Amino acid sequence: MSTLDEARSEIRAGEELNQAALQTYLQTVFNAPQDALTILQFPGGHSNLTYLLNFGNRELVLRRPPFGAEELKNAHNMGREFQYLSLLHPVYDKVPQPLHYCDDKQVIGTPFYVMERKKGIVLRNHPPEGIALTPTKMRQLCELFVDNLIDLHQIDVYASGLIQMGKPEGFLARQIKGATERYQHVALGDVSEAQQLADWLWAHIPSESKIGIIHNDYKFDNIMYSADQMNSIVAVLDWEMATVGDVYCDLAATLGYWVEKGEYDALNTFATKQAGSFNRRELLECYEEKTKSKITHIPFYYALTCYRNAVIVQQLYYRFHKGYTQDQRLGGLKGWDKIFFQLGLQTIQTGKISNF
Repeated sequence: MSTLDEARSEIRAGEELNQAALQTYLQTVFNAPQDALTILQFPGGHSNLTYLLNFGNRELVLRRPPFGAEELKNAHNMGREFQYLSLLHPVYDKVPQPLHYCDDKQVIGTPFYVMERKKGIVLRNHPPEGIALTPTKMRQLCELFVDNLIDLHQIDVYASGLIQMGKPEGFLARQIKGATERYQHVALGDVSEAQQLADWLWAHIPSESKIGIIHNDYKFDNIMYSADQMNSIVAVLDWEMATVGDVYCDLAATLGYWVEKGEYDALNTFATKQAGSFNRRELLECYEEKTKSKITHIPFYYALTCYRNAVIVQQLYYRFHKGYTQDQRLGGLKGWDKIFFQLGLQTIQTGKISNF
């Protein structure tokens, strides 16, 4: 059975690590045996780079910023990601345990951290081997997915200390301002649609919000299910954009990744289009039912997600455009910023987040 979280032997060109320096450093930090270090790369993900390290029979996972990250303002702060996981892990065991942070650029040329390896099944761009994704199974996976998101949103950010990782007051305004500034740094063409959407968002910020943990990238390919027929969730991955703020932004971010049948698909998603999977309306209704809440202003939150997604895909494409990476997946994102801006404008015009 393929677990889909397997690292591959070939590291993408231009994304190699200084193996000798890293081996010497980690052997000192972990008092590891003198066995040769082997490095593999996890092929998934579009931003921070993730590697599997093998010291004899010990496995570690290394996370580092992408090459060219210094060109992107306020992005890829590895120390912050490590600190967030360090605060979260004691109260939520579905995150890999962070083990060591290194800010010495002499080792591999950039700050990085290492953590434990979790094993399980991740739904990326094709079905897992040996498990039939029947409509009933997809429904179960969606229920587990929403249950786990609610669990995250109900963590006490004050008791856990995670409140120090965000500034809830003025959160939504900062999201608009920050996304606008980041887009200005990487925009390569006409920005009129971006400006139109931003103007609407500024004029419609909700006056109230629900404060909690925000993963900011909660989607199927960051969720690891158990290997026993995917009957539970064992890990949530990729916390680089996590913060503390309005949890409905987090829900909307998930809705923004949730591709429905017949729609755009920038990231080659398959699971949300499987028979039995929720559509966006059903996902929202499931969340509301389980939390016994009715979320008002959902068009605002969804339009803000479209705005942020436009900026994110443009940041990814910009790295390819500038020659910082040879990853052809990022080259394929050319023009997707405009698609997300248009989707956001459509949302504010119709008030709908789903085609169903």
